[in-house]
Amino acid sequence: MLRMFLAVTTVALAAWTGTATATATEATPTPTLSATPSPSPTLTCPPALPITGSVAAVTTTSVTISYSIFFRPPCGYDPPMTVSLFASREDAQQWRTPVAEAVSGPERSGTVTIGGLTPDTEYWYRFSDPDGKRDPYMTWSARTASLTSCRATATIDARWGGGFVATVTVRNTGTLPLDQWRVSWRWSGDERVQTAWGGVAETAGADVTVRNASYNGTLALDGATTFGLLVASSAVPDGLTLACER
Repeated sequence: MLRMFLAVTTVALAAWTGTATATATEATPTPTLSATPSPSPTLTCPPALPITGSVAAVTTTSVTISYSIFFRPPCGYDPPMTVSLFASREDAQQWRTPVAEAVSGPERSGTVTIGGLTPDTEYWYRFSDPDGKRDPYMTWSARTASLTSCRATATIDARWGGGFVATVTVRNTGTLPLDQWRVSWRWSGDERVQTAWGGVAETAGADVTVRNASYNGTLALDGATTFGLLVASSAVPDGLTLACER
């Protein structure tokens, strides 16, 4: 009798345990993964110039611009770069009517020479890449060399009631050595050159021209020489406005 009771009890417990397990399994849902993709990160470019440029050399009709590209796309550029010249800062800021352009080589740092320009003229330049992407940050200026390849300045060394002594310095400001020079000016009053040294003076009324002497006509780049003047005058001028030519 006892054996029969234990057997029935065992079968009942087994049946109850299976039912409870099945009920718990059905009550616990299986988690599912979301199919929504994660958003892509937003690219932030550093607050720095992607490219920089400077004037490497000038002549009377050309400027050479050196450049360095700091970043690649999308924050920077890939060469070749186009350098555009504009007649004014306002035109450059608005990318309006470039007067000349030139394209660089494939290097990320190099130089670009733009020719066919006007002597002694200021230009403004900017960069763009082959896709037409323009440098948004800055404009730079460059000035072509003057046709005048020398500059003359005068210093009054001594003065008195009847005249003065002056020293004139002639300096080569061009891009090539000088083999001769000529300084000219016009008197504003009754000045007359009495003696000149370091140069050969010629006068025609109020107009004066002093050419180099035989020994000081050659001037290297940024080289200088001087000549002197003894001038008779009833009034000593404050200074002289001189023109210098080759």
